[in-house]
Amino acid sequence: MTYLFLQQYWWFLVSLLGALLVFLMFVQGANSMIFSLGRTEDERRMVVNSTGRKWELTFTTLVTFGGAFFASFPLFYSTSFGGAYWLWMIILFSFVLQAVSYEFQNKLGNLLGTRTFQMFLVFNGIVGPVLLGGAVATFFEGSNFIIEKTNLANPMQPVISSWANGSHGLDALLNFWVVAFGIAVCFLARTLGTLYIINNVNDENIRSRASVQLIGAAVPFVLLFVVYLVHLLLKDGYAYDAATGTIMMEPNKYLHNLLDMWYVAVLLLVGVLLVLYGVIRTVVSKTYIKGIWPVGIGVVITVLMLLLCAGLNNTAYYPSTADLQSSLTIENSSSSEFTLRTMFYVSFLVPFVLAYIAYCWRALDKKKIDKEEMKQEDIY
Repeated sequence: MTYLFLQQYWWFLVSLLGALLVFLMFVQGANSMIFSLGRTEDERRMVVNSTGRKWELTFTTLVTFGGAFFASFPLFYSTSFGGAYWLWMIILFSFVLQAVSYEFQNKLGNLLGTRTFQMFLVFNGIVGPVLLGGAVATFFEGSNFIIEKTNLANPMQPVISSWANGSHGLDALLNFWVVAFGIAVCFLARTLGTLYIINNVNDENIRSRASVQLIGAAVPFVLLFVVYLVHLLLKDGYAYDAATGTIMMEPNKYLHNLLDMWYVAVLLLVGVLLVLYGVIRTVVSKTYIKGIWPVGIGVVITVLMLLLCAGLNNTAYYPSTADLQSSLTIENSSSSEFTLRTMFYVSFLVPFVLAYIAYCWRALDKKKIDKEEMKQEDIY
């Protein structure tokens, strides 16, 4: 078990958490359509209660994703979360609004009104996916930061990573491709949200509206994703010399990664086909309500492969547009070998956690959401 193997192993686990997070953003996608899926108060409450059963999974996965990154690649954590903090603060603020909205929208003494808190859910449903998608896009497009490891020896200025301008991450939104990918992720979340609602809410009116919304979300997502994927395969990428650690630009780097790691390319294609299968079958069949599962599995596979393409095969996964040699790789930004090795054994507990989540999910979904359930008191 070499140091490089441990670094690659933890990049795989972090990438898997990121892929699961994208899938779980079906909560945000469904919440962004509360008022288009639900025309009456009861219908909106059915949508909110459907996502309310799962929103903790999304938030927990986001926190776990950040924690895993901190433990395995602390230099990325200090650079991105510490430097681009305005971007991450807006993301976290939107998720805090989500939690507050679920808890207080139907409480006695609610001065803002139920509709206001539902608008907060819509805000999180749009802003969260767009900004998280934009943050992922910076793995390919780069960010404006500088790394100075020699600062560790300077007691007056021990900070080794800093943002090169005062925007602290918001400058990423000036990059067309970052915004395009963020919007694509937003439409993906809406696609997943409609599929989840079709599967989880037993109401013909809501399901029929969700089927219409599915087309309106899936078509722009597919178009934006294809355009971005073509751009990614044709653009110059950030490679590094494994012997010296020198960062360099390489034409068609990400295309080369897929050709060199053919298994990643094959699985990427499988993921895309699963997404298309689930969407198309749901659209053409009025009785098929399980599209969330092939699409969800396809999304996890596709995002996982893209993140592996971003960090493996001697690729800088967090490029710096301010200073090329400041770009982060899995080798120059990881924790010590001892830390990664210790966490390697701890990671054996992950399957048990996933099994528990699957058990809870199944228990929660034994009965579909319907109008009768809205008469109960312990609902959102």
